[in-house]
Amino acid sequence: MGGFRNILKNMPLARRTLRWMRAHGRGYPRWSRILPGSDWQDALRKSEGGKKVLVATSVGAHLPGTTLESLLSVALTHRGAEVHVLLCDGVLPACLDSDVRWHGNPEKINPDRLTKHLCSQCFAPAAAMFRSLGVRLHRYGDTLVEEDRARAESLSREVPAGEIPGYRWEGISVGEHALAGALRFFGRGTLEGEPRGEGVLRKYFKAALLTASSVGCLLDTISFEVALLHHGIYIPQGIVSEVARKKSVRVVTWNPAYRKGCFIFSHGDTYHHTLMKEPVSTWENLAWSETKEKETVDYLKSRWQGSQDWIWFHDVPQEDVKAIEKEVGIDLSRPTVGLLTNVFWDAQLHYPANAFKNMLDWVIKTIDHFRERPDLQLLIRIHPAEVRGKIPSRQGMVEEIGKAFPELPENVFIVPPESQVSTYVAMSRCDSVIIYGTKTGVELTAMGIPVIVAGEAWIRNKGLTRDASSQEEYFGLLKELPFGERMKEEQVTRARKYAYHFFFRRMIPVDGLEPVADWPPYRVMPGAHDLLRPGKSRGLDVICDGVLKESAFVFPAEEGGV
Repeated sequence: MGGFRNILKNMPLARRTLRWMRAHGRGYPRWSRILPGSDWQDALRKSEGGKKVLVATSVGAHLPGTTLESLLSVALTHRGAEVHVLLCDGVLPACLDSDVRWHGNPEKINPDRLTKHLCSQCFAPAAAMFRSLGVRLHRYGDTLVEEDRARAESLSREVPAGEIPGYRWEGISVGEHALAGALRFFGRGTLEGEPRGEGVLRKYFKAALLTASSVGCLLDTISFEVALLHHGIYIPQGIVSEVARKKSVRVVTWNPAYRKGCFIFSHGDTYHHTLMKEPVSTWENLAWSETKEKETVDYLKSRWQGSQDWIWFHDVPQEDVKAIEKEVGIDLSRPTVGLLTNVFWDAQLHYPANAFKNMLDWVIKTIDHFRERPDLQLLIRIHPAEVRGKIPSRQGMVEEIGKAFPELPENVFIVPPESQVSTYVAMSRCDSVIIYGTKTGVELTAMGIPVIVAGEAWIRNKGLTRDASSQEEYFGLLKELPFGERMKEEQVTRARKYAYHFFFRRMIPVDGLEPVADWPPYRVMPGAHDLLRPGKSRGLDVICDGVLKESAFVFPAEEGGV
C-alpha cells in the first residue's frame, strides 16, 4: 500500500492518477489474458440454470471490490453457479466512492455534484471487465421507474433532517445507512458544525431510497439464491444487504482481513455484527498444542510491526518504555489504566449492547470518572488511523477532548494519533485496558491483559472480557479498578484459542491473489485460472461452499489448511 499512500499525500495528483486509471480500465483484472477461452466458455455454458448468485459489486470504481468479486465470479462459475453482477450506472447521487477529499474546501461542496466527477470513470471500465467474463450484468437504472425516482427526490427533500437517521422505508433502515455514508464522506463522527452536512446527508438518503427501490425490483424479478457483497454497510451495500434479507435472499458479506492474502466472510450481515454473535462453540473446543500456541504468539508479536499484514499504521513504532514515558509525560511505574479509541466515523451503526450513545460520549464520561480517581492514571491512545487511514478523520478525538476539558485532569494522558508510540508496548504496562470498538481487544486478552468492553468490540461475548451493556454496569466495573493482576493462565489459553480462530480460521486465504504496493493492494496473478477450480485452493473451496451451501466461513488452519 506504500505506493498509493505516497500518492495520497498530494490529493490533486491522486485525483488525476485515479481518474486516468479508471478511464483506461487500469487496475482492473484483465481476464481475457487469464482465462483460457474455450475452457471458460464451456464453464459458462455448464453454469446456466445453476444456483443464481448476485454479486452486488455496485461501485465499480472500488477496485478492491471489483478485483476480488470478479475472481469469486470465476470460482463460483467453475462450481456450477449462474453468476449475475450488479453495478451502479451513475443513477445514485452519492456512494462510498466519494469522500470529502475529492471536493476541495468542505464549506464549498456542492451536494448536487458528489459523484459527477466519478461516475464516468466508475461504471464503464468495471462493466467492460465483467462483460469480458461473460456473466450477466445488471444496472441500477434498469429497474428504476419514474415513480421510484420521484419518490426518492420528494422524500429526500421533505423529510426533516433530524428524522433521517431513524427513517425506515418499507422496513429498510435507509436513514441509518445514509447517515453512516455521510459521516464516512466527511470523515467525522457527527455532522454538527459541518456547513454542507445536511445537504450531503440528503443526497445519501436519496441514494439509499433509490437503491432500495432498484434492488427490490431486481430481486422480485429474478430468484437469486444468495447475494454476495462487500462490507454490508454504507451506501449502497448496506441497503442491498437489508433488501436482500427482506426478500429472503441469503446474504454473504466480505471484507479484507489483516493478514496478507486473507479475507473475512460472514453470513447474513456485516462482520461488525456477526463476529460479536458468533457461537463460542465454533472455537473454544479446539485441540490446543504448543505448535498452535507458538504460531499464535509469533503472529501476534508480528502485529507490533505489521510484517505479516497488509493493514498496519506504524512505520517505525516506538517500543522503548523510557522513550514512551518521556514523550507522553507519564510514569508507567504508577497504577495505570489504558483506553483505546477507534476511528470516530467508522461503521456508525446501531448496536443494542452499547452502553453509550457514541464513542465520544464514552470517552468524555470516562475521563470525568478518572478525574475523581487520583490514585489511577488514565492513558488514552488515539487510533493512528485518524491520520493514517484511507479516509483521515476530520473530527479528531484530541480536539473533541480539548473542547470538553480545556485542562486535562493531571492523571489523564493522551497519545495522539500521529505518535509512533507502540500501542502494544504502552498497553502492556497498564493494569487493564478499556475499549469501545477496537479489534485490539483480541490481542490484549491473548497477552493476558484484563479488558473492559463498553461498545461493539468483537472480543465481546467470548467469556474473556468484562462487558458492559449499560452505563451503570460500566461505571460499576471502573470502580473495581485497579484489578491488580493479569488474567489467569486458563483464561489466557482461551484468549489465544480465540485469537488463533480469529486470525487463522476466520481470515481465509485466497489463492490467485498477490499483494502489491499499489492500488488496489492486491491483484489477480497471471496464472491464477487453474487455482480457481474446485479442489485447487482450500480457501476458495471454503468460501464458495459457504456462498453456495451456507457452510461456515471457517478455514481449517488447525488441519494445515488441507
